[in-house]
Amino acid sequence: MIDLRLLREDPDRVRASQRARGEDVALVDALLSADERRRSSGVRFDELRAEQKALGRLIPKASGDEKAELLKKAGQLAADVKAADAAQDEAAAETQELLLQLGNLVHPDVPVGGEEDFVTLETHGAIRDFAAEGFEPKDHLELGATLGAIDVERGAKVSGSRFYFLTGIGALLELALVNAAMAQATAAGFTPMLTPALVRPQAMAGTGFLGQAAQDVYRLDNDDLYLVGTSEVALAAYHMDEIIDGDRLPLRYAGFSPCFRREAGSHGKDTRGIFRVHQFDKVEMFSYVDPADARAEHQRLLDWEKQWLTSLELPFRVIDVASADLGSSAARKFDCEAWIPTQGKYRELTSTSDCTEFQSRRLAIRMRDGKQVKPLATLNGTLCAVPRTIVAILENHQQADGSVRVPEVLRPFLGGREILEPVAKAAK
Repeated sequence: MIDLRLLREDPDRVRASQRARGEDVALVDALLSADERRRSSGVRFDELRAEQKALGRLIPKASGDEKAELLKKAGQLAADVKAADAAQDEAAAETQELLLQLGNLVHPDVPVGGEEDFVTLETHGAIRDFAAEGFEPKDHLELGATLGAIDVERGAKVSGSRFYFLTGIGALLELALVNAAMAQATAAGFTPMLTPALVRPQAMAGTGFLGQAAQDVYRLDNDDLYLVGTSEVALAAYHMDEIIDGDRLPLRYAGFSPCFRREAGSHGKDTRGIFRVHQFDKVEMFSYVDPADARAEHQRLLDWEKQWLTSLELPFRVIDVASADLGSSAARKFDCEAWIPTQGKYRELTSTSDCTEFQSRRLAIRMRDGKQVKPLATLNGTLCAVPRTIVAILENHQQADGSVRVPEVLRPFLGGREILEPVAKAAK
């Protein structure tokens, strides 16, 4: 959530942020009104309580009609105090409810607009000319079947659409990707973490995933728990309700977990293969930093993502995501999109977000800076979303005979294997 003081001092900035997000600007005025009622009812309650205490000191000294009158007044004051207390609680609850609906303040450098209004910042790697090489590229699903690596038919039989099995070399490729990603993260100073896939409502709401993203979240009603769509949720809530000494910052964690998403609103999109699925595994980077270092940390996370995709020898571009496509927690977000040959376009593989103090305020995570205690900043960045990365590797590194070349960074994690061979060929 944002700082209420900032809302009072510069409401136009908050209105501009809401407008850039394509969200309700009237929410700002409703929140200002509720906050004013909360503060004024609090003042009223304090005044009445002070009057009540003063009256309480007079009553024992009074007698006769004077005492009766004071007792009558005390009864009225008690009713007024109770009413003021209820009004204060009601206004505070309304303020909190409205505050939780408000997205993070959009960074001033973010391009304004919708999903297609991003700005391309950089492009890396060369896109292969398959025609010049003399063959038509196969898509990842055809390659996966040839390699005995992907089985979506049985995934659908067992679990429904958008589920899959990784089999044989496909399963080994996932393990190689996860281990290689964790090795890079560990070398960069991240603490490896295996995180829970089920979290309490406080964790999900605290990270901002029960707002506009709620329709994409799986909930276990009988247990009042949520399945995470990213280990960001568990990593952000790891220090919930804690004060962290500033000299311990930055704290960096690399979390591995299964991720679950309903993919609401994606009907008809990416229905073939494993690019957009309901369950997948992911290695996620997460940082806790002093707010003054958030911008630099955001760039560091992006650099680690670029290092990872470069090591996989994938052509990709970096985009500055537009304001209406940020998600409620992010003030700014960079995506790395890899080239997918059979789609003829770049598709998102990694994403890194600067959430400033938005999540830490909601989760009551603070830092001690000398004698001052204040909210810290949180940032997150995908290192490896496994299925999409497999899609990009298979399609970009395929060869004319249906085999796939293994990027050098993965070879130590695949027993030195340099080529993924078609199953029939490998069996000969």
